[in-house]
Amino acid sequence: MSTNTDVSLSSYDEDQGSKFIRKAKEAPFVPIGMAGFAAIVAYGLYKLKNRGNTKMSIHLIHMCVAAQGFVVGAMTLGMVSEDFGYQEGS
Repeated sequence: MSTNTDVSLSSYDEDQGSKFIRKAKEAPFVPIGMAGFAAIVAYGLYKLKNRGNTKMSIHLIHMCVAAQGFVVGAMTLGMVSEDFGYQEGS
């Protein structure tokens, strides 16, 4: 039984922080989508107390749609910017 020893170990030497930074440079709209999603969820939890007459299920549906919409929008912008040749530093 033979094993493949040609695998590069450089990816194993990388810690989580530097891996995230490298991935963020490759696709800058991913962290923007993640941050927007977290911000909308935080805002929804904050407004949960003061939702007035709105049922909780309706409030949660609105927050879910808003968070998903932000992520889809960030992904769409990422795809469009990639198609138009967005490159860091140019």
